[in-house]
Amino acid sequence: MKFIVDNNVGRLAKALRALAYDTVFVNPIADSDLVEIARREGRIILTKDTGILRRRLITSGQVSALQIEGDDWRQQLAQVVRELDLATRPRFTRCIECNTLLDPRTREEARPHVPPYVYRTQRSFLICPSCGRHYWQGTHWQRMTRDFARILMPETE
Repeated sequence: MKFIVDNNVGRLAKALRALAYDTVFVNPIADSDLVEIARREGRIILTKDTGILRRRLITSGQVSALQIEGDDWRQQLAQVVRELDLATRPRFTRCIECNTLLDPRTREEARPHVPPYVYRTQRSFLICPSCGRHYWQGTHWQRMTRDFARILMPETE
């Protein structure tokens, strides 16, 4: 499942990318261009803009779209996961900034690009071949994993 998110739900793109979903976010983008990319690439549009939802390609079913409710990205993510029955385990296989698939790197390859403490304490690294960002399973990764668990698997009463 692939997505394109509208400017009004941009933060949602990073969350979907962390869940390993191919998610395009272009800011700014004209509504017509957004719909055309979705049509051409088979993407589902995620938007709060009801005007986009009334476009012919969407009302005819040629392009899929989901109207996002709520202003907080956490609510938005929970809605998308629930309504589209998405997998909820963060996989961190895509760059959360640019959507490119990440490549593994050895410790030695990552060494010049990460802080010394990270190099000493981590064994596994990923790099975005497009934007050059490096990733590892440190405290930020652990916090995001916990946050996703709270958002996507809330405790039942």
